[in-house]
Amino acid sequence: MSAASASGLLPLEAALERMFDRLQPLPTTTVGVDDAVGRVLAEPIIAHVTMPPWDNSAMDGFAIQATDVVGATKRWPKTLRVVGESSAGHAPEIEVRPGTAVRILTGAMIPVGADAVVPVEETDAPAGIADLPDSVTVRAPAAMGANIRAAGSDLHQGDRLLEPGIRVSPAAVAVIVAAGHGAVRVHRRPRVAVLATGDELVEAGAPLGPGQIHDSNAPAISAQARLLGAEVRRLGIVPDRLAEVERRLAEAVAWADVVVASGGVSVGAHDVVKAAFERFGELDLWRVAIQPGKPLAFGRAVGPEGGIVLFFGLPGNPVSTFVTFELFVRPVLRRLSGDRDPLARDAVRARLASPMTKARGRRAFIRVVLQPDPEAAGAWLAVSAGGQGSHVLSALAAANGLAIIPEDVDGLPAGAEVDVWRLEGA
Repeated sequence: MSAASASGLLPLEAALERMFDRLQPLPTTTVGVDDAVGRVLAEPIIAHVTMPPWDNSAMDGFAIQATDVVGATKRWPKTLRVVGESSAGHAPEIEVRPGTAVRILTGAMIPVGADAVVPVEETDAPAGIADLPDSVTVRAPAAMGANIRAAGSDLHQGDRLLEPGIRVSPAAVAVIVAAGHGAVRVHRRPRVAVLATGDELVEAGAPLGPGQIHDSNAPAISAQARLLGAEVRRLGIVPDRLAEVERRLAEAVAWADVVVASGGVSVGAHDVVKAAFERFGELDLWRVAIQPGKPLAFGRAVGPEGGIVLFFGLPGNPVSTFVTFELFVRPVLRRLSGDRDPLARDAVRARLASPMTKARGRRAFIRVVLQPDPEAAGAWLAVSAGGQGSHVLSALAAANGLAIIPEDVDGLPAGAEVDVWRLEGA
């Protein structure tokens, strides 16, 4: 296990290592495909069927034999006798012979004998629904196989389509259903209880009294957790009184897999969250080598059914709260959800548009706006989103990325290249 740095600050990776110790995905459950989006697969998806199950038409037109309309001896236009129709959902009862054509609709089965489809636009037939014509004149050649979707050109029965640990997207739902599944095995959603502490806080939209501010932390934490597919329960604002914090934590531990509190985890006279949680389990207070955010509480308790409940005490400053959630709570929730790579981030390299300063010895996560770099095609420019103080929410809201500046420098000049994490939902 990594040790604390010479400054007494715990490296980011060491903190994550301690959090991930013995951490396992949550139990699995079976859900219908309509409830699968955002869940993580607990088993592979194997195709039950072949898709397409039969050759079918890629467009509206006429199924023909290609030799009727190609070759040096052919003259244009070419007129063919129409002998029937093939529509979606019905097996054609007619076959295509030399000199004949079958009108065909998109997705319909290719009739026996046909090996090409001529789009209706390349014939003299009117577009749309019309009486079946006696003949059709083809104005352009059609190569063998033209506009035909071959059976099995997408997937075959027995194909392994999706792997465990993949989060189900809308596109994944489509392939799961097409492959013959109506339900999937997934990991249970993490249950996250959120509470904010502080005598100065009032709920969103409430009038402010002297010394009061609106609680933005709990709504933001809840939103971040929901983006990760968690089930969230808000426990409201808790005043800085030990007995009240203990009461809310008892409610949280009885329900949640993860409890996230903002504020009250430092060393001030009114920072009572650490003492309250120690009634239920073991809690460590760390000083982590990151900026923004430095004080961080993490602990484990035993829930009413014997399961482990994780506790995060995040800093009270709103930007620090947001960033420490991204750094610590996010990967833990992804691990509990069953993600196969919980530490993965959508990241790009970008050039700094202006100099950035930071505290030496702490890894900084600078709020930036990623833009196309006007000086290099396909490259990115990272522009400061505004003030970088841990209270500046306006810059956080404007940002779509976090630029990472290493611990061993006190800043970087304009033009320096950095890694930038894209922010989900930005």
